[in-house]
Amino acid sequence: MDNFQIETAQNVTILQNAAGIGERILAYLIDLLIIVAYFIVVIFIVGALQLNSGDEWVFWLIVGMPVFLYFLLWETFWNGKTPGKAALKIKVVRLDGSKPAFSNYLIRWLLRLLDITLAFGGVAVVTILFKGTGQRLGDMAGGTTVISEQQRVQFRQTILVDIPENYVPVYPQVTVFSDAEMRKIKTIYTEAKRDVNHNVILELSKKVSALMDVTPQEKPLHFVDRVIADYNYYTQQL
Repeated sequence: MDNFQIETAQNVTILQNAAGIGERILAYLIDLLIIVAYFIVVIFIVGALQLNSGDEWVFWLIVGMPVFLYFLLWETFWNGKTPGKAALKIKVVRLDGSKPAFSNYLIRWLLRLLDITLAFGGVAVVTILFKGTGQRLGDMAGGTTVISEQQRVQFRQTILVDIPENYVPVYPQVTVFSDAEMRKIKTIYTEAKRDVNHNVILELSKKVSALMDVTPQEKPLHFVDRVIADYNYYTQQL
């Protein structure tokens, strides 16, 4: 499933990592196995108690309620997750990435009967595949979707940069930074360069040079670029 963007009322663009259809089906099967296991245990209990027909009807009504409300209760009280979703590291969220309200969970649960139970999941699968935002009918009505919490790291989000074989580093002091710090430096630098924000690059250059205790010989843009390349050179030699 591809990522998709949502523009909030505050004009903030949020990138959502929609859960794949395979992940959602597998999560559902895990939950289904839990429900089946629950019923097997209940059947043994009924056999052991030897209930009469009247008591048995009440008993089944009581023990069937958790199954009937399974998805609603788990998602409401476990931050959008069921055991199956937790195992696959996916969860229900609102389209803007925030935690759904009970009404959101309730609406998607009520429509589960239509797009999953009665249609054996066929309507849900088709809707999810064609909608592009990971939504089945219940999600569209409830303003929710299902996202993956697994990080899909892209090359630009790492500290890695391409350096030539004959590269000559200038600042050995770059080793004062950790990988996490250098990743943050690269992210700020890349975004500022993309947005042509020279003030951010200037401030970043000042901060980096102060931490390294060096006096840059290049312009801020070239200095930060050199620092990132030097860090890659020295860490790749280890």
